[in-house]
Amino acid sequence: MSRVAKKPIVIPSGVEVNIDGRSVVIKGPRGATTYHVHEPVCVAQDGNALVLESSPRADAGMMMAGTMRALLSNVITGISQGFERKLELVGVGYRAQVRGQTLNLTLGFSQPINYSIPQGVTIETPSQTEITIRGVDKQLVGHVAAQIRAFRPPEPYKGKGVKYANERIIRKEAKKK
Repeated sequence: MSRVAKKPIVIPSGVEVNIDGRSVVIKGPRGATTYHVHEPVCVAQDGNALVLESSPRADAGMMMAGTMRALLSNVITGISQGFERKLELVGVGYRAQVRGQTLNLTLGFSQPINYSIPQGVTIETPSQTEITIRGVDKQLVGHVAAQIRAFRPPEPYKGKGVKYANERIIRKEAKKK
């Protein structure tokens, strides 16, 4: 079996987990969600931990056990703590502003970009050049951050564009005469 799947998932206080066949219902301070486990993987609750086991007859069970463990761990972390991604706007005149369910971006194009915020994600702009994306679903938070970054990715000569807060842009040397 996978080495990742052998490690049990510790359930933090304030989070309630109910196992009903193939579906796992998780309730916590940030909401509730249902996660469906793949066929060859079995989930059992052992005190305040979840233990995953693969079916000994299925080869796919050994492969999926580690994946299911990582995904269930992310769901439990999201329900208890949530996920956050920070973006920075680098460039003269680059601004971001949230109005209702729309993120208005001015990124040097002739028209401003209006990005509609999807359900399950909250976006804040502490300053005009910072964007904070928060949510329960790790995949959705990362996807929204990648979509916003794709409007104007950072370029390697001056570093202008939308970048992740901890991203390091490798600079190129300018053309010489």
